[in-house]
Amino acid sequence: MKIFCVGRNYVAHAKELGNDVPEEPVIFMKPKSALLQLHTPFYYPEFTNELHYECELVLRISKNGKYIQERHASKYYNGLTVGIDFTARDIQNELKKKGLPWEKAKSWDNSAVIGKWIDISPELNKKDINFSMYKNKELVQKGHTANMIFTFDQIVAHISNYFSLNIGDLIFTGTPAGVGECVVGDELEGFFESEKLFELSVK
Repeated sequence: MKIFCVGRNYVAHAKELGNDVPEEPVIFMKPKSALLQLHTPFYYPEFTNELHYECELVLRISKNGKYIQERHASKYYNGLTVGIDFTARDIQNELKKKGLPWEKAKSWDNSAVIGKWIDISPELNKKDINFSMYKNKELVQKGHTANMIFTFDQIVAHISNYFSLNIGDLIFTGTPAGVGECVVGDELEGFFESEKLFELSVK
């Protein structure tokens, strides 16, 4: 299983971090060990003093493929959920200043959280999906797929030009504005429309 992530896929988020708006999807990866397993507690990592949440919609790949054309891309995923791409922001900022890769800030063990899966039905309008995250019962992030720079199908097609997609792979499709810091004791909840798909305590 591979975990692909898309950076800067919402204009407002790119701007809040002082980044340029990309002309093509910004892709990075997390290893399988980054996925927080079900019923496993999430512990604040010892190596950071600035842990940020990034709530995202996540696709579940359901068919093996390579060099997928955009018009066929929807046949290669069948599930959606809400997840968190956790980021050690202080480490990321230091690495970026030095022009170094920032896997240490993004790809550590248990840095990828996913919720309960929603099966994609033909009736689902993928351009009209609301998702959100609450921290301690307060709304902190709210996203809508109409505001994505690159659609699900564009992302899948783009990734498949460089990497084979396999059944069970995950794609984190980018976070909207509102990313922020979390600390020990925070309660995080992710929603797909009005349905809660995950809840997480930072320990």
